[in-house]
Amino acid sequence: MLFNSLEFAAFASITLILYWMLRLRDQNVLLLIASYLFYSAWDWRFLSLLIFQSLVDYVAGLGIGRSQDERVRKRYLIAAITINLMVLATFKYFGFFVDSAMGLLRWIGLEPNPPLLEIILPIGISFYTFQSITYSFDVYRRRLPPTTSFLNYAVFVAYFPHMIAGPIQRANHLLPQIERPRTRPTGQQVRSGLFLIVMGLFKKVAIADAVAGVANEAFRMGSSAGSATLLIGVAAFSLQIYGDFAGYSDCARGVSRLFGIELTRNFEQPYLSRNITEFWRTWHISLSSWLHDYLYIPLGGNQGGKLVTYRNLMLTMLLGGLWHGASWTFVIWGGLHGLLLSVHRAFGGHAQRGRPSTPRWRDVPSILATFTGVSLLWVFFRSGTLTQAIDYLGGLFSFTSGPVNSNHLILVLVSALMVLILDLGQRITGDHSVVLRWSPPIRGAAIGVLILSVLMWSGGDAQPFIYFQF
Repeated sequence: MLFNSLEFAAFASITLILYWMLRLRDQNVLLLIASYLFYSAWDWRFLSLLIFQSLVDYVAGLGIGRSQDERVRKRYLIAAITINLMVLATFKYFGFFVDSAMGLLRWIGLEPNPPLLEIILPIGISFYTFQSITYSFDVYRRRLPPTTSFLNYAVFVAYFPHMIAGPIQRANHLLPQIERPRTRPTGQQVRSGLFLIVMGLFKKVAIADAVAGVANEAFRMGSSAGSATLLIGVAAFSLQIYGDFAGYSDCARGVSRLFGIELTRNFEQPYLSRNITEFWRTWHISLSSWLHDYLYIPLGGNQGGKLVTYRNLMLTMLLGGLWHGASWTFVIWGGLHGLLLSVHRAFGGHAQRGRPSTPRWRDVPSILATFTGVSLLWVFFRSGTLTQAIDYLGGLFSFTSGPVNSNHLILVLVSALMVLILDLGQRITGDHSVVLRWSPPIRGAAIGVLILSVLMWSGGDAQPFIYFQF
């Protein structure tokens, strides 16, 4: 069982106090022990799997870095990637592949009776596996020298603030920070780190958890509910998954900043996107950029003509969907996003490079259209089965009347307004901690409201982080 919020806060606080009393190597030893304890709190049996994958990639990195023979270097790279993906496929996709094969055999009239094999999914395996693959690739591409310290590499893989649900860190970004001495955070860094934690808790508790019940009820009712109720449920889940995942990412960045280590941003106000391409450059940035650099580009990117580009987009998003979960609902969700990206590109669409610009009033229709499309596709992401997703969408577009819970509607509208205010403030200033720029009275009042909101909403049923299942 993972730590709850209070237990994690106590765990991180004790680790932090001890951490700044130690020298670099001892700091890394402490981080590794803390990370392994944190991971073991869920299921200690999978700690051996984490250590095994770390050893494989560490040895492969040494082999790649020390050899001048390109064939040998490539063998090490292929071996490391193959082992990582085999582990991931065994634990995450074995049941999916077997069930799909059995379904196909039954469809053609056969009645297979395979042995039952229940495999538990190790928490965070998709995140730390993809992170490990970046190390092997970056060493192979000579973007990063191989580390000679297994301790440092093990900390890179298991670093507890982000290992369960990201952001996925590039080896050339995180590993050098682990290898070099850290200085104590400045007062500004401490304030911004603590603020990110408070902001993350606000997004998780006061937004995501607050609307989770609305989404759960709507998806439980399905087509038996009126279209308006189902529409509110879609909006609720869109807010829930954003507040949930962005909240975790903010907390991870804030905690890590207190350790003197900077994690990459994972969100840049994605629901302000004006098109689907811009959405994927601002949503789950660490994954979308990973898919771009380590899958889309190796497939050929946009260098082989339009049809090849569309094929590469579809393959990338199909595999991106499958990364999220071993279910056809995720595959279809990814495939539909790939289709939208291809259509956007086919009509000459593109997203602005660099930090997205501040929306203007003329952008409102395209923002609403993008948000609507993304939200409808979340139905496949949220549904447990393809049948449930089709049933939900069928009920939504049946335009049937039915009673509407006014409390649910008000809650979703208020939550949407809070997200809009927060995101517009960050987009306009380009600062995720913009509140800290304000005058002391206003800043204090704003932070007080955030903390009070967290306390008010924390009394309900705790909702697990959605991305813990991936």
